[in-house]
Amino acid sequence: MSTRIDRISEEVMKALAEAIRSVKDPRVQGAMVSIVHCEVTGDLRYAKCYVSVLGSDAQAKEVMKGLKSAAGWLRREVGHKVQLRYAPELVFELDHSITHGAHISEVLHELKSEGRLGGEDTE
Repeated sequence: MSTRIDRISEEVMKALAEAIRSVKDPRVQGAMVSIVHCEVTGDLRYAKCYVSVLGSDAQAKEVMKGLKSAAGWLRREVGHKVQLRYAPELVFELDHSITHGAHISEVLHELKSEGRLGGEDTE
């Protein structure tokens, strides 16, 4: 992938993260939504945006519906900020990496508090 496409992908990701904070849809507004990564196609027509939602699977599905509903407005906002001739069409994909990482951290914390996590304290 070219450096220009990487730079544009990064700009789209930042602009989208900022624009999502202004979405008025209640499905999106009350949730912890993070843009994990964006991949813009070589022709700059599409941007695949990986979204992570901290919460239940049902809440994540509702957030995704809200984002798809607001996609046109988000596309316009991203287009204004990134200043491309054509704003890329936003395609949202749910990414479970942050939720998965939080779960692993929680399990490790429980194991440590129960004294079942191996290793000695160095303090």
